[in-house]
Amino acid sequence: MYMMENLIRGRNPPQYQRSPCKEVRAALRKRPEEELQCLEMTTKRKIIGRLVPCRCFRGEEEIISVLDYSHCSLQQVPKEVFNFERTLEELYLDANQIEELPKQLFNCQALKKLSIPDNDLSNLPTTIASLVNLKELDISKNGVQEFPENIKCCKCLTIIEASVNPISKLPDGFTQLLNLTQLYLNDAFLEFLPANFGRLAKLRILELRENHLKTLPKG
Repeated sequence: MYMMENLIRGRNPPQYQRSPCKEVRAALRKRPEEELQCLEMTTKRKIIGRLVPCRCFRGEEEIISVLDYSHCSLQQVPKEVFNFERTLEELYLDANQIEELPKQLFNCQALKKLSIPDNDLSNLPTTIASLVNLKELDISKNGVQEFPENIKCCKCLTIIEASVNPISKLPDGFTQLLNLTQLYLNDAFLEFLPANFGRLAKLRILELRENHLKTLPKG
């Protein structure tokens, strides 16, 4: 970047502020037309050397792994997010007015954390099954009524925060999230848990305050 700035401003970086190289000294002893040609070639080599570190000249993809759009009064997921679907690992959309998650979001298969609490979501689309590397999901303080059955495909999930949603039940597929260590479902409308809920052997934190549960699964 330093070399690019020097090039734009017409200055030479420190490594070029020294006596002429052998090629230039040899050119000074040549005929005028040969001298000019040699100097032009020497200058071109120096310019290319300065431009190589610039990402745009090497054709490299810009790497963005974390995006934070919290508290931005958004009504939809920004389209800019999809420009980084190959590298994005964490996306924060907290405290906006987003009503639905677009299908294109679930092309971000490198996504490990999706945080979208305090929005206006009414459902969690079945396309969430595409996020096979997702580890943390926060959909708290929305209007989500249920988890899709194929949430079971997100086998890397370790933390789910879904408190303050009108969720009345969990799908049977939920109990296939065997890596789950933390589950928060406070202030929901849960009436029962799946019969094989005990399969979640790695679960260390389970919060179910302010629900309609009357019994817990035996096994």
